[in-house]
Amino acid sequence: MAVYNKFDIFVENLAEKVHNLQSDTLKIMLVNSLAPVSTNSVKADLTEIAAGNGYPAGGLQVAQSVSAQTSGTYKLVVSDATFTATTASFGPFQYAVLYNDTPTSPLKPLIAWWNYGTAITITAGNSFTVDLDQAGGVFTLA
Repeated sequence: MAVYNKFDIFVENLAEKVHNLQSDTLKIMLVNSLAPVSTNSVKADLTEIAAGNGYPAGGLQVAQSVSAQTSGTYKLVVSDATFTATTASFGPFQYAVLYNDTPTSPLKPLIAWWNYGTAITITAGNSFTVDLDQAGGVFTLA
């Protein structure tokens, strides 16, 4: 199972109204070189895998299915992201990174990443799903 990690800047960005998690465009991109670290802050701090063979530049948009609070606890639930290799393989990658594609200042701020522990290559005709928790959510704030 992939390990969830939060980028430190996400907390500050929430406090400073950078994110509107109910309406902004959230994406998941795949990264292999230069492992993400908690002090990264924007998409440009990371090296995304090359686009092609079914992997789109910038990754895939994930839809927010729950962005609400109940009894003082906020939960964000987003759809899974399924990447499919079409004509040839793509990768390798080890990390899936969630970022906000909407803000322009800062440009494309980072939210969180998942470490799969080893490099993964998707071969032609096969898919890989970044399986996000549909019950517990990506994260909760209380």
